[in-house]
Amino acid sequence: MTRKWPVVGVGLAALWLFVRGVSTSDVVGEAVIGLGVGLTLAYGLRAFYTEQVTVRALLAALPYAVRYVAAFLRELVTANVEVAYRVLSPRLPIDPDVVAVPLRVESDAAVTTIANSITLTPGTLTMDHDATTNTLYVHALVGDTRAVVEPIRTWEDYAIRIFDEDATPADPAPPARSGGELADGDEGERRE
Repeated sequence: MTRKWPVVGVGLAALWLFVRGVSTSDVVGEAVIGLGVGLTLAYGLRAFYTEQVTVRALLAALPYAVRYVAAFLRELVTANVEVAYRVLSPRLPIDPDVVAVPLRVESDAAVTTIANSITLTPGTLTMDHDATTNTLYVHALVGDTRAVVEPIRTWEDYAIRIFDEDATPADPAPPARSGGELADGDEGERRE
């Protein structure tokens, strides 16, 4: 076990280098700035996350994090093209709907990561999270429930591994439902 704030600080420094897009001649100076800012921020905000981290667990989660980002980027490009096509082609119908997506992940970090990924993807927006049923309510431009839920399930499979959830990707996902479909006992709970 090692303290988490230095790991977070180094991660922020790496992010600093990535965002700055430094050249090889500036990398040392920018790395020093990134470490100074990253370690200071990580130390100052250490109360907001767990104090200890196992490096082995962090390294085990890294391949799944890379896969998550790749799946997100693929969906981001696909959604951008689809939304642009729908906007530029007036004959293509826009059929907005709210889809209830029950999740297997339970940690706040995993739910927030998935909810933010949904909102960052064009054509979808996370409207709400019901903590009692662990359900995300997603507004989508297209009322095809399967098309909305499929990328979310892919992200969730990776998030289960990244955030070391109790569930496994092999566990069956709870069925999602469209805002137009009410499950038994949901009278009056339809969200639009």
